Amino acid sequence: MKSYQEKYQNLKSILQSYQKVLVAFSGGVDSALVLKVACDTLGAENVLAITADSPSYPKEELDNAVKLGQDFGLNGRHLVIKTDEVENPNYAENPLNRCFFCKDELYTKLQTIAQENDIPHILDGANLSDQKDFRPGRKAAFKFGIKSPLIEAQLDKEEIRQIAKELNLTIWDKPAMACLSSRVPYGEKITPEKLAQIEQAESYLRSLGFHQLRVRHHDKIARIELEPTEIPKFLNEETRQKAAKRFKEIGFLYITLDLEGYRTGSLNESLKSQKSSS
Repeated sequence: MKSYQEKYQNLKSILQSYQKVLVAFSGGVDSALVLKVACDTLGAENVLAITADSPSYPKEELDNAVKLGQDFGLNGRHLVIKTDEVENPNYAENPLNRCFFCKDELYTKLQTIAQENDIPHILDGANLSDQKDFRPGRKAAFKFGIKSPLIEAQLDKEEIRQIAKELNLTIWDKPAMACLSSRVPYGEKITPEKLAQIEQAESYLRSLGFHQLRVRHHDKIARIELEPTEIPKFLNEETRQKAAKRFKEIGFLYITLDLEGYRTGSLNESLKSQKSSS
């Protein structure tokens, strides 16, 4: 089995073979590693980074992505574009394959930009660990021929964080961040108002010092997921009361704490239970 150092060298070779690339850059550690190594390997002049701005993407994350692009020395080669997936009924109705319509919207725009700039390859930050969960957005990646160099190099999340740390990326231990729409159960309509509530609620919890978290939107109910080690902190009387007050100001009527704690893809658990009972 290859070490993560060997996989890193393979990643550099893969990127070198692309020569000129457009990177779909969310600001998370995965796409940041792809962007950083692409800049180091190909030179920033051969790399164009694109970040999508939409209601499903927190403003704080967008600001951080812009700053990180500046740190990489892209010098005007990092563009922020508007995407309108929330206005697409196929997306807003929140079907099981919602992510496909989001990525289809994004990759359609990235393909146009790549063609206009004579860039042959579009890259994403998908990694080996992503393949363990339900990811309908991957079908859109296949449709548009998006390259996933981290998967090609057989790098998983833990290895990516280790490499990012050794490359002195400030976000090497940044918590995983999925789009805000992933907090709404399948079949319940996605609206800008719901996304704004989620964004405000999660931002408030981070302001209290919580690290890895999700606020799941169940109509008037907010279901908070925290790392199990941080649950006792939330149960402090003052913290609990402050959070409840703020969440009601945001528009939630009931505030609950998920006793299982934070976990990725918790809204997919209903899909698994349906399969096991069928």
